[in-house]
Amino acid sequence: QLQASGGGLVQAGGSLRLSCAAPGRTFSSYNMGWYRQAPGKQRELVAYITRGGSTDYANSVKGRFTITKDNAKSTVYLQMSSLKPEDTAIYYCAASRNYNIISIGGVESWGQGTQVTVSS
Repeated sequence: QLQASGGGLVQAGGSLRLSCAAPGRTFSSYNMGWYRQAPGKQRELVAYITRGGSTDYANSVKGRFTITKDNAKSTVYLQMSSLKPEDTAIYYCAASRNYNIISIGGVESWGQGTQVTVSS
C-alpha cells in the first residue's frame, strides 16, 4: 500500500510538501510519481522520478514543484511552492516496478489521494 499525506489548505503563493510512503517494498526498484485530479477533469501526471533518479514535470508545475525520494525511508516527496488556485486537486501517489508511469496505464499501484486546496 502507498500511504500519501501532507495535503491541506494553503493560500496562493504558499507551499506544501506531500509524502508517499511505500513500506515493505524494494523502493529503489520502483518508478514513482504524483498525479492529480481536479473536479471535472481527467487525472494528469504532475511529476515523476525513475528508479535511477531522473525526474520530469508537467509544464504547468515546472520551476515550482520538486519531486525527490529517500530510498532508505521508502518515501517519495513532492515539494510544492508558489502554489496557485489551479493547483487545487486531489493528489495521488503512483508506483510501478515494471513500467514507466508517464501514462496512467503504466501505474501498478495508487495511493489513496490527498486533497490540496489553494485559495486565492
